[in-house]
Amino acid sequence: MVLTRLLVLLVIQITFLPPAMSSTMKAIHFDEPGDADVLVIKDGVPVPTPAADEVLIRVVASAINRADTLQRRGRYPVPPGACTTLGLEASGIVTAVGKDVSSVNVGDRVMALLEGGGYAEYCTTAASQVLVLPKSFDLTTAGAIMETWLTAFQLLYLVADLKQGQTVLVHAGGSGVGLAAVQLVTKAGAKAIVTAGSQAKIDQAVALGAIGGVNRHEGPWLDAVLKLNEDQPVNIVLDCVGSAYWEANTDVLAVDGTWVLYGLMSGADVEGNLLARLLRKRIHLRATTLRSRSKSYKARLVEEFAEKALPSVLDGSFRIIVDKMFPLAQAGEAHAHMEQNANTGKIVLSVSELGHEEL
Repeated sequence: MVLTRLLVLLVIQITFLPPAMSSTMKAIHFDEPGDADVLVIKDGVPVPTPAADEVLIRVVASAINRADTLQRRGRYPVPPGACTTLGLEASGIVTAVGKDVSSVNVGDRVMALLEGGGYAEYCTTAASQVLVLPKSFDLTTAGAIMETWLTAFQLLYLVADLKQGQTVLVHAGGSGVGLAAVQLVTKAGAKAIVTAGSQAKIDQAVALGAIGGVNRHEGPWLDAVLKLNEDQPVNIVLDCVGSAYWEANTDVLAVDGTWVLYGLMSGADVEGNLLARLLRKRIHLRATTLRSRSKSYKARLVEEFAEKALPSVLDGSFRIIVDKMFPLAQAGEAHAHMEQNANTGKIVLSVSELGHEEL
């Protein structure tokens, strides 16, 4: 009788053991640069092994960023040593940690900033680029946070040195970064004005705190922005557009203003008296990226974000705007959606479901 009971208990324990992690996974892949339809889901990809200072994450969600679409087209070189799989942010469950990691534990629910690898069932990243989340916070939403919000936070605080009472012009104000920036600016006691490609995007930005916006399809935006700011120049411009806006940017900025350039959606070539305009107003032109930054820089950024902004994310004061969700296998459709400029907020890739024990 005792032996029978022991055998029953053993069978029950074996039945409920979690499945062993496979050594391979599914990930999004492309052989040659091209349009969105070059993206395919590939099986049998080796699961990455975390380095001593890294963690391995079973990905629940990732998100589309403009840099992903540029990399797919062959226009965004992958930094040396970075994972070539697309995906700069992810959320999920930690399944392994490197020998030097003490800040994160196996089983933690996390969101992470990546150098690449988010479009896959597993990814690795430095433990210093991971934020542990409470069980109450939705992991699918968390997949849309790190690259976007850390970019906006970096632009405003580490690059532009945002101050209370300033006015910030946010181009692409309906994008994920744009909507995050609007909320950060408003929380800091400053004013945000946006340019965007539709009234719906402007309305969303205003709902999150912007004082107004201008539809870029309705003609030059300079006079309309100045009018929204009571005919006063702005202190900071966040610019992911590039060449098409350089002249108006220098006109709209105040003396000693800061122009933060973090993208080149309209191109990089400039013809005209740019240097004279910068000199005349003593404009600070700050060009910046995030992916190629050092681990120490990213660790500092994550730490400051956790201190100054994360509480407002977790309590819902900052809203994470998700435009649309696609399964991992439809990454190509998700890219096409972004390239049509159809999204207001983030486009999320759903990668895996949580097991009952992880809910």
